[in-house]
Amino acid sequence: MAADHLSLIFGALADPTRRAILARLADGETTVNELASPFDMTLPAISKHLKVLERAGLISRGRDAQWRPCRLEGGALREASDWVGRYRRFWESSYDELEALIEAGAPATGAEAPAADAPAPTETITP
Repeated sequence: MAADHLSLIFGALADPTRRAILARLADGETTVNELASPFDMTLPAISKHLKVLERAGLISRGRDAQWRPCRLEGGALREASDWVGRYRRFWESSYDELEALIEAGAPATGAEAPAADAPAPTETITP
């Protein structure tokens, strides 16, 4: 998997409109007009988003008579998922450490326990 292709994929996924388009296409193929309907955008603006998604390999556009249905392509999403998955062990180990601290009743790293002579939060301190 080329780093350039991953950059295209993550760049395409970075935009909320494009993510919403992908979410809609997860329900099945549809036309550009149907994809554009929930957005307050022109058809040319939606078309630009579709071109970015298509260039990243996240969607494809076919030809069926006079309409060009758009469909989700899972391969690019799988590439992104595989890349992120390689780092899964880092966040899972953090969760495991947190769970162990909670079970032991120990304060989290960087957290300080209140001093024994510290006033309770509801006490008033007078000079």
